[in-house]
Amino acid sequence: MLRLKFTKLHETVVNSVNPASIIDFLFRQEIIRPVDMIALLKLPDDPQQQSIKLLALLHKSEQPQAFMQLYLAIKEEPHLKWLIDRIDDLNVQALIAQRYINEPSGE
Repeated sequence: MLRLKFTKLHETVVNSVNPASIIDFLFRQEIIRPVDMIALLKLPDDPQQQSIKLLALLHKSEQPQAFMQLYLAIKEEPHLKWLIDRIDDLNVQALIAQRYINEPSGE
């Protein structure tokens, strides 16, 4: 469910989070490996690019807790309470229905 919500809010997340603190949190929770952390932090001083790469890494990850830990990382940032509220307010059933309708076999 959270993966789908983060997909829907991709642009909002990319433009709103401080990737350095999120990367650090996910590293501490063993969601991302040291090599991934180093690669993300070596990106040019561009927080949006770091966020995009981080989200792509999480989508490719086989970690079952990846998006739950991302959610918890964002939740630790008091100034992002509004983002947590948006994530919580997203109707997953509506997202699934929309996704089904948009697929060629779902029309």
